[in-house]
Amino acid sequence: MSTDPREALDAFLEAVGEHFAASAHRNGDQDPRVEAAYMALADAFEIYEDAIYTAYDEVTPFELFDDVEDAKEDDDDNDLDDDFTIDDEDGND
Repeated sequence: MSTDPREALDAFLEAVGEHFAASAHRNGDQDPRVEAAYMALADAFEIYEDAIYTAYDEVTPFELFDDVEDAKEDDDDNDLDDDFTIDDEDGND
């Protein structure tokens, strides 16, 4: 059974609002309300994206990453920074 795309959109937008409210009133770096709102937002997004794809064969320009992927990408980005140098006008490092 597929989800109605309009209902999924409404739930996603509500989750965006809840995440904003939790973030705006956070109590420290590990506020459980922010974590719960973050997870609810991610879940609502996935439901919306599945619904819009199923109904209209359409996708969004967004992609969710889990913490492991984020950490790996951060490490990869840092590795690139170490290898990057800028030559001055004379072609010297």
